[in-house]
Amino acid sequence: MTSRRVVAFGGGHGLSASLRALRHCAPELDLDITAVVTVGDDGGSSGRLRAERGGLPPGDLRQALVALAGDHPATRRSAGLFQHRFAAVPAGVPATGAVDAAPAAGDDPDRSGGGPRGTDGAGPRGTDGASAGGDGLTGHAVGNLVLCGLMELLGDPVAALEHAGAMLGAVGRVLPMSRQPVGIEARVRGADPAAPDEVRTVRGQHQVAVTTGRVESLRLTPSAPPACAEAIEAIRAADWLIFGPGSWYTSVLPHLLVPQLADAIVSTSARRLVTLNLAAEKETLGLSVADHLAALHWYLPELKVDLVLADAKAVGDPEPVERAAESLGARLVLAPVAVIDGTPRHDPAALGAALVPVLGSDR
Repeated sequence: MTSRRVVAFGGGHGLSASLRALRHCAPELDLDITAVVTVGDDGGSSGRLRAERGGLPPGDLRQALVALAGDHPATRRSAGLFQHRFAAVPAGVPATGAVDAAPAAGDDPDRSGGGPRGTDGAGPRGTDGASAGGDGLTGHAVGNLVLCGLMELLGDPVAALEHAGAMLGAVGRVLPMSRQPVGIEARVRGADPAAPDEVRTVRGQHQVAVTTGRVESLRLTPSAPPACAEAIEAIRAADWLIFGPGSWYTSVLPHLLVPQLADAIVSTSARRLVTLNLAAEKETLGLSVADHLAALHWYLPELKVDLVLADAKAVGDPEPVERAAESLGARLVLAPVAVIDGTPRHDPAALGAALVPVLGSDR
């Protein structure tokens, strides 16, 4: 069977869920998986490293690598190490060897604190679980430090990600959407609850992710960052492009705002699939399921989509979503892809099962 080349776009927990689902499909469909990851994180551990050391924020890249980590016990332990986050050590208490207690790679220790859970078990993106207090390691994930060190050592983030992928036995490749970090800015109505009709600029991925106002427009700084050349090559060679699930304004839409990426996305012969979220996040409160699809058209009018995958319970009345999908040229596919406990998180096995007939179909 001919290998199918799949490129998944996103960042954080949404992309992680998509990659884990693709892992479930990979043996049956012989998938060649590439993840293209946003590089706008400015909060928590990633934000601290970005501010102090420069270079790309590593957190979302780390999450993608861990999601693709191999199944050998040694690589699973390495993936657990990448996810291990240094806790604050109380004064006078010696640190203990915490690596053995590190969560398995399938666990999700990177949930942000304070806000409501997001689409795939995350709180507001950008907090990255870090604490400003404690010693210099407090709040940092080991994998973030490893990636930061590799990028400094090798001088190239793509080479660093390839090396880290080899360390984890990654079943697939992780690439940044750009070799330089970007800023995310949004024009938000009602960002200040005391002035609900006022529109102001909210700067930074974390601040956009936790805004309580309505995002009216989104932009990157710089406005035209150079796209990662390897990501462009992967898009041009792909059979499928997958967008979502994930934080719509801070994980999914930023890819469409990189001009070279956008050009490659609309000009490739690959088919395009959008996986919709299971619930609204703070940044998308007030945005209907159909509005999520309309936002894709708003930011990239030339974008055509083949299939939209959604959970029937999350969609509710399918008619407006079907119309929104049709406006992009797509067909709506409904499948039970949420975890059974009722929380708004995608089940990788269920999502993978729904993707098999889709990705395995011929044109």
